[in-house]
Amino acid sequence: MRVFFNSTFMEQEVLKDAGICHPIKLEYYKIINEDDVIKQEKAKFGIKVVKTEYIENNIKTEDKKIQYISNDEKRIEEFLNLLKENEVTPIAVEDVLSDFSKKIILI
Repeated sequence: MRVFFNSTFMEQEVLKDAGICHPIKLEYYKIINEDDVIKQEKAKFGIKVVKTEYIENNIKTEDKKIQYISNDEKRIEEFLNLLKENEVTPIAVEDVLSDFSKKIILI
């Protein structure tokens, strides 16, 4: 099950510095393994990051889903906040997770 967590539009100044002149929206989701919930076991959580580019007359999306990161929902939410605050895109989320894995209880 995917639960919406938060979203943000990337800062225009950052986009302009990268030579991008169209808006980009980032959405962050918490993933809950429904099988674990049904079995009444402690749920295992993951994340999903969706990037939507609003290019003139075209919308382009890209996403990255990482399941089974932690059993600690609070840590997952803290990590999702970190991703949002730093405007982490789908392509970079695995690297950021790797860098911060010591702060998240991995299973």
